[in-house]
Amino acid sequence: MTEHTITVAGVAVDTRHWIGGERVASPATFTDVSPIDGSVLGEISRGTATEAEAAVAAAKAAFPGWAATPRAERARLLHAVADGVEKRIEELAIVETHDNGALLRSHRRGVMPRVAHNFRFFADWLLKLEHEDFETRGHTNHVSWDPAGPSVLITPWNAPLMLATWKIAPALAAGNTVVLKPAEWTPLTASLLADIAAEAGLPAGVLNVVQGLGSEIGDALTSHPDVRRISFTGSVPTARRISQSAAAQLTPLSLELGGKSPLLVFADADLDLAVDLAVEQYDNAGQVCLAATRFLVEETVAEEFTRRFTEKAGRLVQGDPRDEATDIGPNIHPRQLEKIDGFVQRALAAGARAVIGGHRGEGQYYAPTLLTDVAQDSEIVQEEVFGPVLTLQTFADEDEAVRLANDTRFGLAATLATGDPARAERVTARLVAGTVWVNCFFVRDLQAPFGGSRHSGVGREGGTWSFDFYCDVKNTVTAPKGWQDHG
Repeated sequence: MTEHTITVAGVAVDTRHWIGGERVASPATFTDVSPIDGSVLGEISRGTATEAEAAVAAAKAAFPGWAATPRAERARLLHAVADGVEKRIEELAIVETHDNGALLRSHRRGVMPRVAHNFRFFADWLLKLEHEDFETRGHTNHVSWDPAGPSVLITPWNAPLMLATWKIAPALAAGNTVVLKPAEWTPLTASLLADIAAEAGLPAGVLNVVQGLGSEIGDALTSHPDVRRISFTGSVPTARRISQSAAAQLTPLSLELGGKSPLLVFADADLDLAVDLAVEQYDNAGQVCLAATRFLVEETVAEEFTRRFTEKAGRLVQGDPRDEATDIGPNIHPRQLEKIDGFVQRALAAGARAVIGGHRGEGQYYAPTLLTDVAQDSEIVQEEVFGPVLTLQTFADEDEAVRLANDTRFGLAATLATGDPARAERVTARLVAGTVWVNCFFVRDLQAPFGGSRHSGVGREGGTWSFDFYCDVKNTVTAPKGWQDHG
């Protein structure tokens, strides 16, 4: 162990940046605290414009060689990274649970295997990425994807490694080099990923990881003239700042900004299924951008839906996320807990009724909450809470259901429960959302487009859409056969 290494439940984690294939310390640090019990995990190198400049310079220097690396070799290296992730799933799961408070069982069985899958999927997609040539008046059009250059990726704390690699994998597959800035509340698994990438043989400077506090390092990254792509997942206010910073260089952006998604439950739905979908919205203590936090239930079944939901939600176990029996862990940070409680208390003061919850638990835990008697234009209905807080409203018919569903500034996702296929088709066509689930939730294929409408984001990633973003898409038009003879 060194002075820059901390131990989290027996797992060693380097607290320094990873720049140009080397560990780099900063003079200052920031404190990383576990939401499970408030214990200090360690002091993390606190990057500034100095580290941002060094990381972009390393990515720029590595870019020509990585961009020229044959597709098959890039794919092989990404598979090697996936192999490294799979060998360390238990360590990654343990560290991330301590760092962000999400369930250990979920990290072991779903999240970390998905991290490895992110690398494998985009490695394989790279090898089959092509567009069929087409003719224009005898001329041949050939579409190709050219690596764009150094890419800055800024990622959130609710699923730190999974969401980071959802960006890292396609960016690297595309031939870009990467500077990753993980969320300051959850920096640890990004550091472990740097070790894994180095062990897999990823060339120095291809992946860089810099830690820091918000704009203290973020502005220097997003305004840098050598950065060719910026991908961000997080809040609307931060996205506005990033957009302004990137505007001077006209740097292309991909923004995924959360939502206020509806769950529409029609009277013809399987109510048990609808309740299962509803209770699932408490996953990760409500810290899921895609969560359907607004229940819109047809009047004739609202009472029975509420009864069944209350009964099922009441069986959820809230507690230590390391315990196999736990269903809901802590919220990420005291500041976030204050925000959640502020939303709820203001809603209650305005006349909302808590069917369940409506209050804090011990420590960093917030009681699973369902609020009714809420107005459509109220803050609790219109703004993203990002905690285990749901609302319930009723509707009389299909038109009202769609009107209520679309009546926010967001448009990330929507979930629909109905037994009528024709209704499902009609309603989904009218919903403003990047993803709509019918009688299911959170089923995501990496080849599908992902992103939001309105204030839920800009652009789409996934499958070929990711390569469209991380590359400069080129069309080459060649004259008819025999053109050489007319020089």
